[in-house]
Amino acid sequence: MLEIGRIRVAKDKAELVKSLTSGDGQTGPFQTFADVIVFAASLGAKYKKRVPLGEISKREPGPIGVEVFISRGYDWVIKLLSVTKTQDIKILSVHEENKELLRNHIFEEYANGGLDILQNELRGAVDYTERIVLMLSYERSHQGEEMSEEEFDLTKFMS
Repeated sequence: MLEIGRIRVAKDKAELVKSLTSGDGQTGPFQTFADVIVFAASLGAKYKKRVPLGEISKREPGPIGVEVFISRGYDWVIKLLSVTKTQDIKILSVHEENKELLRNHIFEEYANGGLDILQNELRGAVDYTERIVLMLSYERSHQGEEMSEEEFDLTKFMS
């Protein structure tokens, strides 16, 4: 069931999300669960990969309050992905609860798709930070001079 004001994580990706964060003895490349989820959603959107969540993680990380994303300046990513996906500006309505639910749902599925990609890319890696930097470097080198100053740069989510 969708939760208003919360971003959920698939149970089968919970360990990956935890391993990608620093803290609690972890040395992952991201500071918070929200950082991981936004990076993953951006990756999922780049590769047009949306994956339904299935069973939801109830433990760490449990559903993350949207206010965490807002406080980190990530709410625009949720909105941008939903407008891009639906091609409907009305999805940004703050007066309709079902619009927020749909925005969050789209974002969660892109994040889950991005986590799928990360799971495959990080398989067998000892140092996740190094592997992610290599992924980003590869992407950047294959875009070459085509990458403009305005293009979205996933490296900003790294700690």
